[in-house]
Amino acid sequence: MVRQARILAQATSDLVNAIKMDAEGESDLENSRKLLSAAKLLADATAKMVEAAKGAAANPDSEEQQQRLREAAEGLRMATNAAAQNAIKKRLVNKLENAAKQAAAAATQTIAAAQHAASSNKNPAAQQQLVQSCKVVADQIPQLVQGVRGSQSQPDSPSAQLTLIGAGQNFLLPGAKMVTAAKATVPTIGDQASAMQLSQCAKNLATALAELRTAAQKAQEACGPLEIDNALTVVRGLEKDMVEAKASAGDGKLKPLPGETLEKCSQDVGSSTKAVSSAIAQLLSEATQGNENYTGMAARDVAQALRALASAARGVAATTADPQARNAMLDCAGDVMDKSANLIEETKRAIAKPGDPDSQQRLAQVAKAVSQALNRSVNCLPGQRDVDNAIRTVGEASKKLLANSFPPSGKSFQEAQVNLNQAAAGLNQSANELVQSSRGTTQDLAKATGKFGHDFGEFLDAGVDMAGQSQENQTQVVSNLKTISMSSSKLLLAAKVLSTDPNSPNLKNQLAAAARAVTDSINQLITMCTQQAPGQKECDNALRELETVRGLLENPTEAVSDLSYFDCIDSVMENSKVLGEAMAGISHNAKNSNLPEFGDSVSSGSKALCGLTEAAAQGAYLVGVSDPKSHAGQKGLVDPGQFARANQSIQMACQNLVDPACTQSQVLSAATIVAKHTSALCNACRLASSKTANPVAKRQFVQSAKEVANSTANLVKSIKALDGAFNQQNREKCRVATGPLIEAVDNLTAFASNPEFASVPAQISAEGLAAMEPIVAAAKTMLESSTGLIQTARSLAVNPKDPPKWSVLAGHSRTVSDSIKKLITNMRDKAPGQRECDEAIEVLNNCIREVDQASLAAISQQLTPREDISQEALHEQLAASVQEISNLIEPVAIAARSEASHLGHKVSQMVSYFEPLIMAAIGTASKIQSSQQQMAVLDQTKTLTESALQMLYTAKEAGGNPKAAHTQEALEESVQMMKEAVDDLGATLSETASAAGALGGMVDSITAAINKMEESPAGEPDGSFVDYQTTMVKTAKAIAVTVQEMVTKSNTNPDDLGGLASELTNEFGELATEAKYAAITAENDEIGSHIKKQVGELGFNCTGLVTKAGALQCSPNDSFTKKELIDSARKVSEKVSHVLAALQAGNRGTQACITAASTVSGIIADLDTTIMFATAGTLNRENSETFADHREHILKTAKALVEDTKLLVSGAGASQERLAQAAQSSVITITKLADVVKLGAASLGAEDPETQVVLINAVKDVAKALSDLISATKAAAGKPHDDPAMLQLKNSAKVMVTNVTSLLKTVKAVEDEATKGTRGLEATIEHIKQELAVFSNGDPPPKTSTPEDFIRMTKGITQATAKAVAAGNSCRQEDVIATANLSRRAIADMLHSCKQAAYHPEVSKEVQNRALRYGNECALGYLGLLEHVLVIIQKPSHELKLQLANYSKRVAGSVTELIQAAEAMKGTEWVDPEDPTVIAENELLGAAAAIEAAARKLELLRPRTKPKVRRLFLPASGGPHLPSLSSLLPGLEPGTP
Repeated sequence: MVRQARILAQATSDLVNAIKMDAEGESDLENSRKLLSAAKLLADATAKMVEAAKGAAANPDSEEQQQRLREAAEGLRMATNAAAQNAIKKRLVNKLENAAKQAAAAATQTIAAAQHAASSNKNPAAQQQLVQSCKVVADQIPQLVQGVRGSQSQPDSPSAQLTLIGAGQNFLLPGAKMVTAAKATVPTIGDQASAMQLSQCAKNLATALAELRTAAQKAQEACGPLEIDNALTVVRGLEKDMVEAKASAGDGKLKPLPGETLEKCSQDVGSSTKAVSSAIAQLLSEATQGNENYTGMAARDVAQALRALASAARGVAATTADPQARNAMLDCAGDVMDKSANLIEETKRAIAKPGDPDSQQRLAQVAKAVSQALNRSVNCLPGQRDVDNAIRTVGEASKKLLANSFPPSGKSFQEAQVNLNQAAAGLNQSANELVQSSRGTTQDLAKATGKFGHDFGEFLDAGVDMAGQSQENQTQVVSNLKTISMSSSKLLLAAKVLSTDPNSPNLKNQLAAAARAVTDSINQLITMCTQQAPGQKECDNALRELETVRGLLENPTEAVSDLSYFDCIDSVMENSKVLGEAMAGISHNAKNSNLPEFGDSVSSGSKALCGLTEAAAQGAYLVGVSDPKSHAGQKGLVDPGQFARANQSIQMACQNLVDPACTQSQVLSAATIVAKHTSALCNACRLASSKTANPVAKRQFVQSAKEVANSTANLVKSIKALDGAFNQQNREKCRVATGPLIEAVDNLTAFASNPEFASVPAQISAEGLAAMEPIVAAAKTMLESSTGLIQTARSLAVNPKDPPKWSVLAGHSRTVSDSIKKLITNMRDKAPGQRECDEAIEVLNNCIREVDQASLAAISQQLTPREDISQEALHEQLAASVQEISNLIEPVAIAARSEASHLGHKVSQMVSYFEPLIMAAIGTASKIQSSQQQMAVLDQTKTLTESALQMLYTAKEAGGNPKAAHTQEALEESVQMMKEAVDDLGATLSETASAAGALGGMVDSITAAINKMEESPAGEPDGSFVDYQTTMVKTAKAIAVTVQEMVTKSNTNPDDLGGLASELTNEFGELATEAKYAAITAENDEIGSHIKKQVGELGFNCTGLVTKAGALQCSPNDSFTKKELIDSARKVSEKVSHVLAALQAGNRGTQACITAASTVSGIIADLDTTIMFATAGTLNRENSETFADHREHILKTAKALVEDTKLLVSGAGASQERLAQAAQSSVITITKLADVVKLGAASLGAEDPETQVVLINAVKDVAKALSDLISATKAAAGKPHDDPAMLQLKNSAKVMVTNVTSLLKTVKAVEDEATKGTRGLEATIEHIKQELAVFSNGDPPPKTSTPEDFIRMTKGITQATAKAVAAGNSCRQEDVIATANLSRRAIADMLHSCKQAAYHPEVSKEVQNRALRYGNECALGYLGLLEHVLVIIQKPSHELKLQLANYSKRVAGSVTELIQAAEAMKGTEWVDPEDPTVIAENELLGAAAAIEAAARKLELLRPRTKPKVRRLFLPASGGPHLPSLSSLLPGLEPGTP
């Protein structure tokens, strides 16, 4: 560190001189002054760093001095950045420009390679995914290229630089997805050249993206603070564009761009307004928190969304013929830009004053103005005006319901009833037409909404007439009319939303649900206020309901509900039973004129038919989607529908809360609704945050959830107060508390509406539509016949004596029954995934046959090597196939468990990789020289294929039915088998690749690990930041060791580089996985992103090192490659130190604890070495010193350690800075204590080794206790007081104090001949108790050992027992102290080896428990013996000495049980390898194997034209050492001279 500081000081000195020279040559005085000021800052920072370096050099072991040096170096770095900011920024932007060019070129080449390979791809699903990802990237390339051109043409423009950074960052995610899709496609491409080209292009793109990511991050750090200003500039520019577009339109020069149509641009306006609303919600949230960096990123997102809106608005204006509508669109879009610019300006002011209530209020007002401007823009779209007119019509008509009285109209009741029925039929028909028109053009929608508004007016007039007729039920009639008015408004609003964004998922279903709600509310009104013959109303209602659900079967290309396929079948079965009973009831009750029961049967049958239709439509959709040629939809990050529904429910509940007429029970009911929906929203936010890779969105979801939760908590508090005292004051408090909640939920809903988070709808293929047809046809027949049945039953209820009608009813009833049977049969036959599973099973059986044939050819050495392809290319193909199969195991399992609609897709996808797997495996095996490795590859490939076959059988049986519980266990087993087979084959491939120097797969693995690190984790983190930090530090240090070893091997044995490269790859994979979770659990996002950035850079350098290792392995004597490898290794080591520094910045205190624990481990190891010297009698005193010279120093240092212990314990709940200081201080003190105790022990002289050992053991106990305490402190850092980690900390602190006290007592007694043995024995007893506590804690040991090691360790206890009995009898201090030392070692070794052997993976649970129990008993028995010896020493008596035999017998019995437990661990098949019989048997087996091998060789030999026979000479006397037959047989080869 100090050496690097010297180099750094020299470099900065040169820089200061260069800046001064520039300042002297500068003509502009202001610039000269700035340069001199920068030079002074740099010189001051350099001086501070030099001072800190001197301190560190003077105290090399001082952690504090090292920290000062680090801080000074950081200060110097910041000063250097400030001094050379412009130059640095320019260099970073240049690097970014180059990286962006490379990425754009690599992406273009990859797209071209993908198009070329499309014709020979055998996997349509993977090809489709690749095509989609290519389209997304193709859309991004122009922006990236424009960004580069803009930056190059305006090198000093911050706006151009930020545009380039934004384009680069936006390019990363789609680029990474395209790389993944390309790699997934490569194995299934039939044309070898196309596959290799695509593979190489994907690799190049991955490398280019890694460079682009690094360059963009560094440029972002340099240019980041300018984001808000740049966003403002962009938005003001867009405002000008709108003015210019309006001027062009006035001149008749505004023309649509290629591909622009009115429909497309209208949809773009709808989706881009959602994106703008979402980005603004994000901007407001970040501005409220006062985080400048994230606010800048949010402002950039707002500007990008507004750019898309401006483009779409221009397109609408260009394609609109009406000049008034065109100008209105451009004016509204310009107004949005103006208001958005005001918002960004206000945000800038709010950032400068975080927490200022006035600025927050102004921000909210400006944001509201933007929202209103956006709504006005949407209202300018074609079709929207018509929907708005219809909504106004409904609103105007509904004002009639606000009248105080409804006098009779003069019409008769019968006339009013007929009018109401006719108007109801018309409104119901209009609602259905509105739903149908949503699938057509905007003109269709406009026409349908106009008709609906007109029909609603007529219906309401008829309803008001009926209210005048029904004076006694007037209030109820009016209430029902209001309900119909509300559901009609909701229907029109749903139509309006759908027309702006017709491709948005779930909106069509929401529209259909709104139409059903209108039908239901009409039916309620008709049922209440019409007087017809019993059963007639029910029939009319049923006919209206059936008419409404009929639309579900018209084009079921969207999910109707959340039912799974098997739920659909269950629903059909249940509803068919209900319908059967209802049909029987209709017939029976109509015949017997039981009209009330007849009406009930009709209602029941209608509900069952609606349920059947919904289940059939959903089932048909799932069948269509499950066809392999269909494209399954993708779930979005959030469900906007869920957010909208929750928002609506919360708003209605809040309105009820503030309603003065609300009762106490209604208040509590409303509170329950609010709590339920806000909880659901918070959970949805938590899940979305864990899934998204966008850091700004992740943060926004978390922040939104917090705001909703906090405002809900405040509202619940005020509701509780209102419940306790139901008065006006508390009601007002409640009203005030609803405001922040509604605002928070509105903001969250706006943010969640971002199209980026929406799901992708499924695309059903022609084959899928054909598969759906039988189900849809049966359901349609059922509906038509049911409609006829109800119409016929309606007339029979009035006139049951009409025989022809009964015949018609019977015909309809029979048709309904037959169609339901057909529906059930078709649904069972079309169960998704079954056909695909059968086809896949056939393919896998063929694959197994191919592998078997190849294995036979390999055994007979007739496997011809493939000459058309290199071994490395084959290996890459094989590795890629294995990787893709591995990625699909879990998706297939999930589909088989509960997602039937995905089963066919996933099975087809997985099985498509097996043919290329088999081809690549056979090709790889054909090029391997070693027959053992050859067979290993083929056997493991066959095992993988067989396990996949087994999995497919169980998947087919499970079928995606979550209720098929009997298949779940078998499915789980087959999944596990397949994962193990993949792991085994992967390990073999790594071995063969590293041996051959083919390290391309390792580079891919490292790149994949970096990309995965950027993705969101599948679940919540299991541990805390400290846990991940600890693991990462260990892994990073392991990487450093591996890198150093690679440098060594590059000179001594380059053939080992492949294995080390594989090790490095695995270690980096672990590091990247841990980094992902460490970033999530870090204190703040800045630390998390810094950790990921440093790990990413380390990975990039690791790929370089692995590549160089492969090159050197192929050319071991190439000195240039060797030099490059050493340079790469140095860079990797440097990046490792950067990762460690980033982790330290994350939690300095816990990092200091990790460092301290490592140092203390070294001290303990050093003390163990000193004990060895002391035991051997070679720990000699220096000069003529005595123990008294050291006693005071030891006592003083031990007391200082106690103070450090207190600081350490309190540091767990304090800041990271205090914790770091406490950890560093305790390490310094324990180091001093260990050194001074060693000197004290040496001063006792080598003639008293036992006392020396007692003293060193005492300080070793203290060091071990401190190590445990540091670990406990690290685990407890930042935890609440009631956390279990805090209890563990307290226990560790107690042990620490006990051990320090024991050390102090030992120091005082060490020169007292009368008590030193007693004190040593007491210390040993305490040590054994502590070891027993660790033994019994249930935690598995860090390593395992064999039963033989365990048995060896029990011998020491027998010796120690004898020694203890002898010491008890003699009572001599020398014997007692020797016993103490021996006992400590014997019991500790026994407990360690017992636990290690018991936890061996091959030991059963029963034997493990038995071993642990007897280990515990043995230690307790021995502890009892030592305590008895202690009593005897203190009060010797003959009776007590006689009892020693009983104690020793107890120990001996425990040892016997222990040895039996160890024998049981070996198992029944264990044999003693030293048994002569076993040795002889092994020799015979070896000889037999050699004879068999030689015989096989002899069979293959063919005589040459002139055979020569070699004589076999045997020695005259062999004696007992005759050469074995196996060693002589190779000499019998014919033709050997």
